[in-house]
Amino acid sequence: MTRLPPLLWFALIAIFLLPTAAGRFIIDLAGGLVLTLLAIPLLLTGAGWIGWRILQSRLIKCEFCGASLIRDSNSMICPACGSNLSSTKASKSEIDNSIPASSATVDITAQETD
Repeated sequence: MTRLPPLLWFALIAIFLLPTAAGRFIIDLAGGLVLTLLAIPLLLTGAGWIGWRILQSRLIKCEFCGASLIRDSNSMICPACGSNLSSTKASKSEIDNSIPASSATVDITAQETD
């Protein structure tokens, strides 16, 4: 690799140090690049924080089983326990007890294998 001649180094230093249009343009360009590289992570962090807050505002908790789910205008039935979440003040006495719990659970029996 060949080295740059000293005269070229002095010319580059002079462009940066002397208040010429080319020197100011290079310094402004470098400053803009540094500012952009510093601003992008801050902007992404802010957008992520806003997205997280929006997601948190849409989360609701089932009053019957405590599962967290996203509020949906079409269906307000808990996917975990099947309770109706459309009423804002639902009481636990509204659970349909006509369906036996054994039909909603899985019975597992242990079998010994040889």
